[in-house]
Amino acid sequence: MAKTIVKGAGILGAAALAAAALSSPAHAATTVVDWSSGTAYSGAAQASLLSPLTVSAGIAGTTTCTSVVLSGTVASAGALSMTGASIGGCSGIASGITPQNLPWAGSVTYGGAAPATGTISLSGFSIRATVLGVNCTYGIAGTMSAPGYNPDNASRPNPAAQAQVDLTGKVLPKTAGSFLCPGNATITSGVFALNGDAGGGSMTRVLGVTP
Repeated sequence: MAKTIVKGAGILGAAALAAAALSSPAHAATTVVDWSSGTAYSGAAQASLLSPLTVSAGIAGTTTCTSVVLSGTVASAGALSMTGASIGGCSGIASGITPQNLPWAGSVTYGGAAPATGTISLSGFSIRATVLGVNCTYGIAGTMSAPGYNPDNASRPNPAAQAQVDLTGKVLPKTAGSFLCPGNATITSGVFALNGDAGGGSMTRVLGVTP
């Protein structure tokens, strides 16, 4: 079985998870699989941080969050829906970070720019945070896409044997808020693992994607 990538998704560091409208062409056939058995998987999905998420607001400063979890579902044909998000352990210029416009619909597709071999996409991603004492909203009006990596992809950004999605470098423009809000938030570090339900709500099933 040709194994190659996936993982799901994302969130700003003032936290929010999952960026910038960078689309990769989807291949016709995509199957999300239980990595250990190679069988198709559909069910609950969770994207969680593998290392702290850091977001920069330029000269205004940075925010680092140590706990970001997106929850939802994934279908074996690649359809993705994130219906919940929690963001915590944040320090820096942003506080009170909350997701907006849930659910975020998207997809997991096989194929992407090398060395990644998959793409994770989400639509309508948006988060609100208190930055420098004022409420600011950041997000992507269209589709945010990011490279994904299968658990055995030697180029995956984190050594953990997990399907991974890398949001590093994604830019989230300001969509609402005071003129005091920084104009953009850039994710300078943000790698997530995508897991499925191993039974009883234990989100430890390692996933991957195949053509």
